[in-house]
Amino acid sequence: MEYWDGRCPMTGLDVPELLRASHIKPWAACTTDAERLDVFNGLLLAPHLDATFDAGFITISADGTVRVSDALPPGARSSLGLDGWLRVHGLHRDHERYLSWHRSRIFRTGAEDAS
Repeated sequence: MEYWDGRCPMTGLDVPELLRASHIKPWAACTTDAERLDVFNGLLLAPHLDATFDAGFITISADGTVRVSDALPPGARSSLGLDGWLRVHGLHRDHERYLSWHRSRIFRTGAEDAS
């Protein structure tokens, strides 16, 4: 909450009860407690974005641009507000280590991942 000033860095939503602390590299995949507790392994997201990120339907480029997987149907993109341009504001270069991991291991690269 503190790092992100109590708001979702994609949408600006600032209602604490509606925000989720999301690990970029999931807790179970972390090899040390230091990784699990690293502030740079976290995002504060609106619930629909947290679920979409965890499921690999979106990821975040090094420059903060949100990438949407081709595995997410167009109707779902629209319903989730992902049919426009989104960016994560406030990333630090230390987030990139975890974001790179997410892009290579969690992000669904195409429609073949939809099942």
